[in-house]
Formats: sequence, structure tokens, C-alpha cells
Amino acid sequence: MSSETVFSISQRAVELEAALRKVIRGKDDVIRLALVSMMARGHLLIEGVPGVGKTTLGQALARALDCSFQRVQFTSDMLPSDVLGISIYSAIEQHEINRTTPKTQSALLEAMNEDQVTVDSHSYALPQPFLVIATQNPVEHHGTYPLPESQLDRFLMRVRMGYPDGDAERDILRSEAGTAQLENLQPVLTAADVLEMQEAVKQVHVDESLVSYTLAIVKKTRESEHFSLGVSPRGSQMLYRAAQATAFLDGRNFCTPEDFKPLVIPVFAHRVVVNALYSSILKKSEQAEQVMHEILESVPVPV
Repeated sequence: MSSETVFSISQRAVELEAALRKVIRGKDDVIRLALVSMMARGHLLIEGVPGVGKTTLGQALARALDCSFQRVQFTSDMLPSDVLGISIYSAIEQHEINRTTPKTQSALLEAMNEDQVTVDSHSYALPQPFLVIATQNPVEHHGTYPLPESQLDRFLMRVRMGYPDGDAERDILRSEAGTAQLENLQPVLTAADVLEMQEAVKQVHVDESLVSYTLAIVKKTRESEHFSLGVSPRGSQMLYRAAQATAFLDGRNFCTPEDFKPLVIPVFAHRVVVNALYSSILKKSEQAEQVMHEILESVPVPV
């Protein structure tokens, strides 16, 4: 696909990004990563304390797409059938996924990995595009269940949605525009538009040197004494696709190292397991990111 064609198609995604920025203030990086996940045909886990806009981002993205949308409020007494019994079509926004039991969490594995659900031995394909946006509170652990590695690995990336900076929070306090913008947000893209963009992402060229760069980082995670579990082959594929999506959103039909390096932490950090021998005062997720930063800086970036 020519550069001109990619640029033309990607301009519609720019409109979507602009619409989301009117609702979510001061979180342009999180919005970009959410769009990268969608364009790369992956799922997104948003982590953050209550009240920072995790659910609002999911709702805004759903409103901006002319697709079906279902929200599931996870509680500790939910059953797998409570998930499978809900019509899941194009987009599903999970709220605090760690509040339900691992058994219920596992009900999403087939949907997230195979784009289908099975009920009473009958499998049903999920109409495309299909996107899971799950939120997780990293602070309040009472009544919650840790997400197992098999569940975490289904998310293309995990992003942190922290507090807004001073200017953004001042804007939020002085105005109720965010609420109004969400209520008035109109669809910017159709399901067909998203599918066309996802196909265009597949055509973005990735040089062999960038493949080697990815594999070098993955190899170090598997050899690191700080990790008892390194990045899986699925993780490598997710980084590859996310980098293609990043280049696409920038209107290019080829990837550069700058498309890969910034994505390593959000795509890889939740897929590794920190060795108990190297536990510290940091939370495991923060420790994993710290080690990943060290690994990232130790691998030469291709020229």
C-alpha cells in the first residue's frame, strides 16, 4: 500500500483522536495507545485509581465508533454465565476486571483470543471489530483477585492513567465540558472504517533490523535473572502489530525504531513475572517496568 493511500486512510483516525481529546483532558498519550490497540486488533487494560477517567475513556471510544457497545460491571459474585449470557458484539468495556473471580475472568479468554464465545458446546463468532477495554484499580485490593498471567497475556498492552497535570485539572475544575462532550459525542468512524484501517495496518512495512531488535529485547527478558517468566511469542507479535499501528496513525507505510521503543513497556511489562528472589519495596508491576527499562536501554537501537 502506497504512502499516499495510508496517509489518506489514517486521516480518519486523526479525527477520532481529536474527538476523544475533547472528552479526556491531558491524557493524549493514553488516547493514542488506546487507538494503537484498536488498530492493531488488540485489547487494552487501563490501570489507575478511581476518578481519573478510565471508564470515561472506554465510554468515549464506544460513542465515537458506530458499533455496538456493552458494559459489564465486574463483582466478586459474578459467574462465567453472567458474561457469556450478555450480547457481546463489537466493543465491550469491562470495569475493574480484577473484582471478579479467576473463573469468571477466564470466560473472556476465548472471546479475546479467538473472537468467539462457546455456550452449551456451540461456538459463535463475534462480529468484527471486537475490542475489550478493561479497567483495574491498582490500589484498592480488598475483595479483588489478581489477574493470572494467561489473562494478562491476552491484552495487547497495559497503560497507566494517572492524575492529570495541573493545567488539565484546572481545566476540568473550571468547566463541565467533559461531561457535555461525552454526552454529545457523535460517531466518527463506522465498523467498516475500523476494519479498513486494521487491514491497512497489516500492510505497513517492518524492516528486518526492527524484527531483530524486537527479538533481542525478548531474548533478554527470558534470560534475565530478575524474571521467572519472560515475554512470550504472543508478546513479540503484539509489539510488531502495535508498532505497525503507530506508524499508520502517523500516516506512514513503514516503521521506524521510534515506533517500537516507546511501546516496549506498555506491551511487555505486564507479560513478565518478577522473580521472588528480587522482590523489593516496589510493586511487582513497577519493578517489572524498572527492569524492562534497563533491558530496553541495553539493546542497541537499529539505525
